[in-house]
Amino acid sequence: MHLNLFYIVFLKQNIMKGIVIFSVFIMLLVIVQFAQAQTVDEVIEKNITAMGGKEKLASLNSFRMEGVLNYMGTDVGIVITKLNGVGAKTDISVMSTENFRLVTPSVGQVFMPVMGQATPSDMPENELKAEQIFLDLHGVFVNYQEKGMQVILTGKETIDGIECYKIKASFKNGNTSNFYIDVKTDRLYKVAVDREEIFTIFTNYKQTADGYWFAFSNTNSRGQTDFDKIETNIKVDENIFKTK
Repeated sequence: MHLNLFYIVFLKQNIMKGIVIFSVFIMLLVIVQFAQAQTVDEVIEKNITAMGGKEKLASLNSFRMEGVLNYMGTDVGIVITKLNGVGAKTDISVMSTENFRLVTPSVGQVFMPVMGQATPSDMPENELKAEQIFLDLHGVFVNYQEKGMQVILTGKETIDGIECYKIKASFKNGNTSNFYIDVKTDRLYKVAVDREEIFTIFTNYKQTADGYWFAFSNTNSRGQTDFDKIETNIKVDENIFKTK
């Protein structure tokens, strides 16, 4: 009897210890998750501030960027025109041909007669989804919760010698992209789709005369583009975003 009583008491004590340890573990897990969410918001808030602040970003409705794309050692004239939430068109002039890439919330087209293309073709779905997220000229992270986005801070990563916060973002269109934000400047350095084969690197940030910050150099799989002229809040004819 005494042995049975001792066993019961011993068992109860260990069960109570197990419950306490499990409860502490759950509390720590919640605290870690909460701290991570706070850290994500802090990084995003710093990024928004570095780009001029939420109010300034919200006032950007359109822009046109003109520059030169260096593709395999050849300089090509390039013009990017965007209208917030409506469309983005990249016009490329090369070898007496007029080429373009067109992105809207519903479709994407590519027309490259310089490559022998006779008619426009649909943009690959993964490229379309990756480019659609930048139709939001106010910045993808501004009011991200209201846009149905999910963001996770996955840590830090050093790219090209630059220490960056890495944020994994999932969008309503099904796209999942990784955003790398420079720890020192709080500005976006690189964005890539989840598998990293589609990416853009943003450098040479400058503030325009009307107070907007832009990366005047962009590098991706097609080469490096250096912009020398950026106009903001210009009148844009929506017809340029119609598919052919």
